[in-house]
Amino acid sequence: MPTMQVGLAITGASGVRVGLKILDYLAGSGYTVHTVISEGAYRVFEAEDGLSREQVRRIVQSKAILYGEHDFTSPLASSSSVPRTFIIAPASMKTIAALAHGYASNLVVRAAHAVLRLRGRLVVAPRETPLSLIDIENMARLARAGAVVVPLCVGFYNRPETVDDIVDFLAGKILDAAGIDNNLYRRWSDARSSL
Repeated sequence: MPTMQVGLAITGASGVRVGLKILDYLAGSGYTVHTVISEGAYRVFEAEDGLSREQVRRIVQSKAILYGEHDFTSPLASSSSVPRTFIIAPASMKTIAALAHGYASNLVVRAAHAVLRLRGRLVVAPRETPLSLIDIENMARLARAGAVVVPLCVGFYNRPETVDDIVDFLAGKILDAAGIDNNLYRRWSDARSSL
């Protein structure tokens, strides 16, 4: 039986609504979600979705436990109490670089390192394009350390018609990588019959 505790971080890359979709799904499925939102993510919420910091905080706190980016008293800061599954979606290149090099300057990176130390499931969903060799090497380093890297790349076999269809697809793929069953998108086995 899967754990009912999941960590979720939303960092300052484009696609923050994917993180909110994951939160919605997890909370609606009975999971206790321990959430961290970076300062950069709050700025992206404002730019992409017109949501103020307070609006985002209210949305998240209605569904999850919310911790500050620098709250090192949080249970997420310790390997003795961090959930064994932790998702970072979207993951900024700054976060990817900090993780890849062990620079735990905030709660997101500290919690992710705790999960890796315990051989738990860490899923990082970077959203950047184009990628430099440094970005690619940092992601490879994370994969070698045990993280699952799920770039926010759109699939078309599910025939998306709206932005919500794209968000559902990306959130569903991330949840799949985290080992969490979901029905957020039309899977290849269902889509190929109509090709």
